[in-house]
Amino acid sequence: MKPSEHLTVRGPEDVLGFIPHSLGYWPSNSLVAMTMQGKRLGATLRLDLPGPETLADPRDYVRTVREYLSADRNADGALLAIFTNHGWMEPPGTYRGLLDALESCLDAGGLAVRDAWYVGDDYWRSANCTDLVCCPLPGLPVQVIKDSMLNAEMVYRGSSVGPAPENGVLPTAAVPGEERAAVLASEDAWAAQLDRRRGSREQFTSLLAQWSSVLACAGQQLPANDVAFLRASLRVPAWRDAVFVMAAAGTPAALAGAEVFGIFEEDCTLAPVGPAGLGKGTSGSASACCVGEPGYGEVLLGLEPEVPAWDSLNKLDAVLEQLSACGGQPGAAALTGRGWIAWCRGRGSYAAAYLGQALDEEPGYRLAELMLELVRRGTLCGWAARKEAAWRRFEPDAA
Repeated sequence: MKPSEHLTVRGPEDVLGFIPHSLGYWPSNSLVAMTMQGKRLGATLRLDLPGPETLADPRDYVRTVREYLSADRNADGALLAIFTNHGWMEPPGTYRGLLDALESCLDAGGLAVRDAWYVGDDYWRSANCTDLVCCPLPGLPVQVIKDSMLNAEMVYRGSSVGPAPENGVLPTAAVPGEERAAVLASEDAWAAQLDRRRGSREQFTSLLAQWSSVLACAGQQLPANDVAFLRASLRVPAWRDAVFVMAAAGTPAALAGAEVFGIFEEDCTLAPVGPAGLGKGTSGSASACCVGEPGYGEVLLGLEPEVPAWDSLNKLDAVLEQLSACGGQPGAAALTGRGWIAWCRGRGSYAAAYLGQALDEEPGYRLAELMLELVRRGTLCGWAARKEAAWRRFEPDAA
């Protein structure tokens, strides 16, 4: 392993410049809290700012913030930023009570608040400094944050800040009409063949090998026939789940779970099918893989394995982006997979957006409904709750 490179935080503008890169977008109407481990930045949490009723009694809200931040077991401090359209120019004291409650609650939990800021559309300033000599009204221009050294370094290293997911703008692949029609026609043909092989061990193991082959080449544009086949495979819920589990926990876990769920039929002996050029699997029983392998539920909730195969999940996300473009039920499956991966990464806003789009595509799509309920409850993925397992959008630590 190569040593981690460190980004140097020189001042508050660097901290605030780091936040949009950590989230992937510039937040609005948000509380952003960051844990600290000594002088090093840790996890980033974004929550919608509370409404007037909650501001009047923010105790439940601040306890929720503390519970989330306490998931970073090595944290000993926190930073707070309130992003609003008006910032400190709102009626006096609008967020002062919230900040005081947060500081008191976090301090009681061993997370002393090191600093806090208001960030508006045009200006930003310290939430605690009242000295107009060093913190004159209305504050420093937001452009100072965007021009910060750390922001420039992040851009240089390939990080970018996109549109906020709550605006309904999600990255999607565009497919010309004629190509889409060809994909859908081919998909129906593959689905008819795969439907007769739902209980086939050989088809299942071959399918996992085919998906593994695709993930190994993720980043390349897939041929239309491959897209059609992969989309057809997502029509089968057990196969869809197996692909997600395989990407996170490996092929043995996917095989073992399928065996436990009893999806195989001994009299289903049709030879496996698939596009020429995709990987071919081996036949045989998965029972030898069962011992010690995590179950589908543990993997989908981020409880096992201890650390997921993030590289494989990142590649799966890229493939699912291509597969979602033609819509329909397979498109909903692909969007649900992207929502699940976003949730695993600890990016609840993106997860909710993808899952919502999946339900727009296929109302009542069950896995999307279940995942969206988890997200709306504020449930953290097990991996996102542990620093050693959590996804990193970029390698360097900030200190």
